[in-house]
Parts: sequence; structure tokens; C-alpha cells
Amino acid sequence: MRNWNTFQFHDRVRYADRVSASTQPAVEGWFATDESGAAYLIGSKCHLCGTFVFPPRANNCPNPACEGDELAQVPLSRRGTLWSYTENRYAPPPPYPSPDPFEPFAVAAVQLADEGLIVLGKVVEGTLAADLKVGIEMELTTMPLFVDDDGVERVVHAWRIAS
Repeated sequence: MRNWNTFQFHDRVRYADRVSASTQPAVEGWFATDESGAAYLIGSKCHLCGTFVFPPRANNCPNPACEGDELAQVPLSRRGTLWSYTENRYAPPPPYPSPDPFEPFAVAAVQLADEGLIVLGKVVEGTLAADLKVGIEMELTTMPLFVDDDGVERVVHAWRIAS
């Protein structure tokens, strides 16, 4: 296992290093991009009751009233309404990577437009909790999280205020 404090964060890595680094999701299978490069979340939908879930899974419907055990992977909405938010003001403990010095960041709970599912995610850099208001429209994007020991830029899904 990697030591958490050996990670380089994207804002701490020289520009030349960022350009040459390959980019990979921090968590495989949670999002993808379409032909235009726009990001979308990958969720699952129960064949029996139609319940959506994120992150995706192959079985075990999350609806307690459903006995369905087969879920299909589906693309989820790229837009939604800000349901709730907070600002993380403390660095996560090891083994989670954290920049030094730590800078606060906003986390958003967004209710997806078509599915009604609420999905948590970081809010893009430069947007703090003071910039957010419950009910505003948000859209999905991606952002770098860190550069790992192999020089790979690890990317996560993120929310930004819709344009």
C-alpha cells in the first residue's frame, strides 16, 4: 500500500509534469465520457422496480420493498438540483491523500434531474459553500484529485454551478 503523504497534488505539480502525465479515474467505473468528452456518471437500475443506484453495482436492489437482484449499468443525468452542501474544512486522515497545506473545499449533494437520485461529489475548485444555494442547478464535470507515484493524474467526478 502506498504511503498517503507521497501523493503529489495537481496544484503542487509543475505544469510540464501535468501535461505529460496520463489521466485515469481515481475510482474505476463511476463515470465515463462520451464522444464529445463530456462526463457522465455510471449508475445501475433495477430490472424489476426501476430503482437507480450510484455507485453502480450488478445485483442487490437498494429498494427494501423490491426483491430484484439484477441491475443493469446505465448512464445517469449530467444535471440536477443542489439538494444540500457543506464545506470540508479539515484534512482527511491517513490513508486518504491530502494536500499540504490543506485548503477547504465544498461538497455537494445533487438530486439528478431524471432519476431523482441524490449523488455526492466535490465541487470544483474556486467554488466554496458561500457560493452555493439549495435549489440552484448543477452540472457534472471532472477534476484532478492527485497525481500518484507513477505520474498518473487521478480524476474524480465533480459538480459545478450550471452555466
